[in-house]
Amino acid sequence: MTETHEKLPATAPVDTGIPLWRQYFELTKPRLSLMSVITAMIGYLAAVPYSFVDWPRMFFVVLGTALCAGGVASLNMYMESDLDALMKRTADRPIPSGAVAPGSAFIIGWIMCIAGLAVLFKLVNGMSAFVALATIVAYLAIYTPAKRWSRWNTEIGAISGALPPLIGWAAAGRSNHLLGWTLFAILYTWQMPHFFSLCWTYRKDYAAAGMKMLSVLDPSGVRVARRAFIWTVLLVASSLLPTLWGYCSWYYFSFAAALGLWILKSAITFLNPEKRDTEARKLFFITLGYLPLVLGLLVIDRFIFKF
Repeated sequence: MTETHEKLPATAPVDTGIPLWRQYFELTKPRLSLMSVITAMIGYLAAVPYSFVDWPRMFFVVLGTALCAGGVASLNMYMESDLDALMKRTADRPIPSGAVAPGSAFIIGWIMCIAGLAVLFKLVNGMSAFVALATIVAYLAIYTPAKRWSRWNTEIGAISGALPPLIGWAAAGRSNHLLGWTLFAILYTWQMPHFFSLCWTYRKDYAAAGMKMLSVLDPSGVRVARRAFIWTVLLVASSLLPTLWGYCSWYYFSFAAALGLWILKSAITFLNPEKRDTEARKLFFITLGYLPLVLGLLVIDRFIFKF
């Protein structure tokens, strides 16, 4: 049996009791957008020596990335408003709740994306704007539709999620090529345990919306947990590469290895069917702590030891 999802009508916003400005702010998925901004900033800081950091330039990297990320989030909410209305955890989002008209989200999203690309192109450089544009296209034209028709949507979507560090890397002049692509690898592999644990926790929601998530197609969770574990191993390996490439010290290596054991332990426990439900949430929150720690250590290490 197939389901037909139609766009919500462009009706006038309704009063939900939440200030309208906050509803529009929620359109930008601030927590998710903040992750893109932070990783773009880290990509810039990691790619240049501390003495060569151009702080005004970094500000425009942050501003341009923030506008692009917020715009993409708004357009994503517009494109998935029908699916959001079918899931408990997203039914109260601005569009399905009726607080924001779909047309408003569409217009705001494109204005923010265009403004962000303009900031990067005019005030940073053309390559950073190109990477940001590639991120927008990958997220909206490939990842967002893929959730409706492919169980590989997580692997596909991780490409767009791993590109923000390369915005910062491009802004820094594209030096340290291996480090730039290592940051991409860390972000790409990190998203797997992060989203596989999330999609297992909310598998009933995804099933109700008819989304082709692996957790919906694999009710036992065996393949979900196995893939989360394999990608966690690759994540830990990727996090150690900066030292092996000569971009960080062995102090960074030691701390990154310790963080790797922390997240790997949870991924191993996630393989246990008796503990899978509880460990899924734990692994998700561990991934939230792991990423800023390992990336923060990388930047601090490069500044302290003048790499």
